[in-house]
Amino acid sequence: MKITAGTVNDSIEAAYLIEGIDFQKLLADKAFDVDAIIEAVISKGAEAVIPPKANRKIQRWYDKELYKKRHLVQNVMMFLKRWRGIATRYAKNTIMFLGAVQICCFTLWLNRLKPKTRVNTI
Repeated sequence: MKITAGTVNDSIEAAYLIEGIDFQKLLADKAFDVDAIIEAVISKGAEAVIPPKANRKIQRWYDKELYKKRHLVQNVMMFLKRWRGIATRYAKNTIMFLGAVQICCFTLWLNRLKPKTRVNTI
């Protein structure tokens, strides 16, 4: 996780974020259809599951069925934005904001560990 200025494009930081991580496939939206990111993914021996932008002269193939799983990431972002302090960035200090985001992610992870109880009614 990396906190950047609000005016920084996410695709600029993407290459930094995938350094040192082993993965087989990278799922991202059209905003990340940048040659530098695609090349970084391929150089790691992985597959980029990123739909090509409409203005590309040669449209790349991508796994459309696997791309549908990207909604899980969107759900996490939606969960984070429900926390008012995160959505409005109350913490002006970057370290405090990062800590708040990490606490939110930890809470989400803990909620996934809870056993699901089923109530039977008559």
